[in-house]
Amino acid sequence: MHIPTLISRKREGEELSAREIALLVDGYTQGKVPDYQISAFAMAVFFKGMTPAEIAALTRAMMASGDCFSHRPGHPPVVDKHSTGGIGDKVSLILAPLVACAGCWVPMVSGRGLGITGGTLDKLESIPGFNVHLGLDQAAAQLEQIGVVMMGQTDRFCPADKKLYALRDVTGTVPSIALITASIMSKKLAESLDRLVLDVKYGCGAFMRTRHAAEELAASMIAVGHEMGVEVHAVLNPMDEPTGRAVGNSLEVIEALECLEGGGPADLRGIVLDLAGEIAGTSRTELEIFLDDGSARRRFDQLVAAQGGNPADLPRLAEIHQAPLIREVIASAGGVVSRVDAGLIGQAALQLGAGRARATDGVDFAVGFDRLVKCGEPVHAGQAVCRIHARTAVDFDMAEAMIEKAVKITSL
Repeated sequence: MHIPTLISRKREGEELSAREIALLVDGYTQGKVPDYQISAFAMAVFFKGMTPAEIAALTRAMMASGDCFSHRPGHPPVVDKHSTGGIGDKVSLILAPLVACAGCWVPMVSGRGLGITGGTLDKLESIPGFNVHLGLDQAAAQLEQIGVVMMGQTDRFCPADKKLYALRDVTGTVPSIALITASIMSKKLAESLDRLVLDVKYGCGAFMRTRHAAEELAASMIAVGHEMGVEVHAVLNPMDEPTGRAVGNSLEVIEALECLEGGGPADLRGIVLDLAGEIAGTSRTELEIFLDDGSARRRFDQLVAAQGGNPADLPRLAEIHQAPLIREVIASAGGVVSRVDAGLIGQAALQLGAGRARATDGVDFAVGFDRLVKCGEPVHAGQAVCRIHARTAVDFDMAEAMIEKAVKITSL
């Protein structure tokens, strides 16, 4: 296969065959196709796009570049959820054990946070001892035992995606519907799923800024699922304000635990139930019972214990990860909260150390925000609009200034 000719054809908007795409991905994975040629290919895709058949072929080739889950005959329904990223998005921590309570297997392979978007693995690792580095054999055994595993991507899990994503990140080709779709779906479909639900975010705190862009991405991912024989549902959710009232690693785990015990913020519970209802194969009422009667929390405790943590540490997370400086931000005037800008709050959390600017950075489990006000709530002068958890007074002052920009209170 003559790679320059293939790149030129895609540059001119021609449709490539599944075999051509498979050979290209395989050659890149094995190091036979150099970065500069794949960069040129990615840029051609960025400008010309791909047909649904091409995207499915790219997804399949990336999925086949490494190991996939293999489930025994007669297994329960295998399901998962993927979010396109947001602020305060701790939904996976609740949804995975909840759906396992409904008799499904949930082999959730998650990622780390980058930029303002938080990562499920970072949140889980704020639980002392929690091990996200499992092999597929370990994961399969855990699915048999408790029906849920939450783990990171192994070196042999979609290695083509790992290489291509790193290249896209430095060549300006990340915002491509075709490449985003293949990246997300290759990892999810390598879990050998029966059903998948997509939580597609849009707004100031999301990668997709408009609902139209979110609809386009959702349609692309649904089409790939259809091409590959997997039932895929998409739920579009605005991300103009953070989900729930907490942003930050351990702070979000604490809020997730509240939801797993039948409490927590109403918007968080609602999103969890909306998404779980698409894949669990049971009624919303039954899912609510699993949250309210402690079943989901007990399953989460089993998950923690199975992956090296101690469930007895969960009620102590606020103490284990206590930031040196915890202080409220006070409203200077009363009225109704009309904006809680998720993008600004995400930037502030990143600056505090809750996120990472580069993939090699670490994260601070203790810092972030909690007790955030929500849009539509009344506040009075002197009332706290949130609480900041910071390392230093300088960090607090920075975060306070950003919160004052992010939260708008309209007088009555």
